[in-house]
Amino acid sequence: MATIILASPLLFIPIIVIAFFLGVSVFFIVKQQTSAVIETFGKYSSIRNSGLQFKIPIVQRIAGRVNLKIQQLDVLVETKTKDDVFVRLKISVQFQVIKDKVYDAFYKLENPHDQITSYVFDVVRAEVPKMKLDDVFERKDDIAIAVKAELNEAMSDYGYDIIKTLVTDIDPDVQVKAAMNRINAAEREKVAAEYEAEAERIKIVAKARAEAESKRLQGQGIADQRREIARGLEESVDVLNNVGINSQEASALIVVTQHYDTLQSIGEETNTNLILLPNSPQAGSNMLNDMIASFVASNQIGEQMKKENAAKGIGARPKKKRTPPPSSSSDTDVSF
Repeated sequence: MATIILASPLLFIPIIVIAFFLGVSVFFIVKQQTSAVIETFGKYSSIRNSGLQFKIPIVQRIAGRVNLKIQQLDVLVETKTKDDVFVRLKISVQFQVIKDKVYDAFYKLENPHDQITSYVFDVVRAEVPKMKLDDVFERKDDIAIAVKAELNEAMSDYGYDIIKTLVTDIDPDVQVKAAMNRINAAEREKVAAEYEAEAERIKIVAKARAEAESKRLQGQGIADQRREIARGLEESVDVLNNVGINSQEASALIVVTQHYDTLQSIGEETNTNLILLPNSPQAGSNMLNDMIASFVASNQIGEQMKKENAAKGIGARPKKKRTPPPSSSSDTDVSF
């Protein structure tokens, strides 16, 4: 009779554990955009790319993994400009390991970030002291191009490609920034003052032109008013002459009428402070008599000046005989 011996399940546990560790040590996974460096007994053996890979346990090992993605390193550099202003620049360097040069990138540089930082410091401190502060802001692209050219030349031998360099921040000293802000504010205030002055000048010119036009129109209106008054007086005198009233009587009548019209217009205003002097009933005739007397006196003075001028002309040239003009009563007598 055969005897069946069943193995205990505990005997399979060590076998499973050994198989698991062998599987882990033989197979490994490399992620996308990553390369794994394999060494055999401490010596470079191969480079494995993304996917499921295997190695010989104990004999081979993963020396390291290299990131093939684009990386960014921010470097802060403090330096001095040509006009002795200290300024801090933030340089952003975007770089990537060249896929065909993973060996150089892994074995030639211990710390690539420190290497890139050193080159950035060297280039920035060589370029910025040649520029004034305003030029640093205006020519920041030139600084970035210079940094990229220097880094590409130096880092390509180590398996790194410099994708782009950017000057992302320019930060002068606090006092310098305050001074720049004051200068900017003063410049803007100057421009604002110029615009305000120009606007004020335009308003003054426009106001002066308006006043000039107003006075011109006012003067034209006064002239037209006086012309119409004279025309009305002339028509009034003609009407009075047609009814047998002579010019002197007509003038007296018109003056008296205007005098009383003025008194009536003043009386119609309740809040007026105007006083017409003289305002007696005979004021109109007195005014007319004064006007006639002044006209007569002016005519007499003019005739006297003509006689004196004629006498001076005769005394200066006695040899020349002058024929006196025929006498006319209209030259000596003025009647009203």
